[in-house]
Amino acid sequence: MKYHPDVISVQSIQAYGPGWIQVGADRLTHSVIIGSRGERIPWNCERFEDLSAAHFEQLALLQTELVIFGSGPRLRFPAPGLSRALIERQIGIETMDTRAACRTYNILAGEGRCVAVALLMQ
Repeated sequence: MKYHPDVISVQSIQAYGPGWIQVGADRLTHSVIIGSRGERIPWNCERFEDLSAAHFEQLALLQTELVIFGSGPRLRFPAPGLSRALIERQIGIETMDTRAACRTYNILAGEGRCVAVALLMQ
């Protein structure tokens, strides 16, 4: 029994590797926000250590039901105060390494959920 459609009708991540992801025919090497409604926004944050509340405010403005935060090659949780803008708008946030974030985004977006993934490419 199949649980997933053969073709995902939303923007998805086709491949990923150390320091890059592929969306459609484009190979991206910079931090990026990908949304299930077609958003592809450069995310001006190169390193985990550079994260600020303003980065999460930008994510909150997307008004999704969930933000998946890909923290880079290893799992690292941002300080709780940084994601306050999401919490205040009742937007969920899940943190995982970037590889897991790519897979999770594809599954949820493919199910028709209103989600965004914010990926650090460090």
